[in-house]
Amino acid sequence: MAVEDGKVAQISWDGEGCSISMASASVLSELAEGMTVEELHAVIGNFREVLRSRGKIPADPEILGDAAAFEGVARYAARVKCAMISWVAAEDALNQAT
Repeated sequence: MAVEDGKVAQISWDGEGCSISMASASVLSELAEGMTVEELHAVIGNFREVLRSRGKIPADPEILGDAAAFEGVARYAARVKCAMISWVAAEDALNQAT
């Protein structure tokens, strides 16, 4: 993660995992670039809230973009961590970069 002038200038990842974790990381990396630090923190928080709701909070595509497609994962507790792992890593990288 590279942050310049308060915006995510670059985000990349390299990893292996299940299809949910890989797809989630890919969507996140496309979504995050160009966002301000505050915007990305808000999006990560919203994604976390949706996934932890066990299907009770609907994903808003206006906020999450393509990441709203992971809304169904919330109903499968064993898969929530798969979808969240790259988002947690990005949140940590964002905190370290700022």
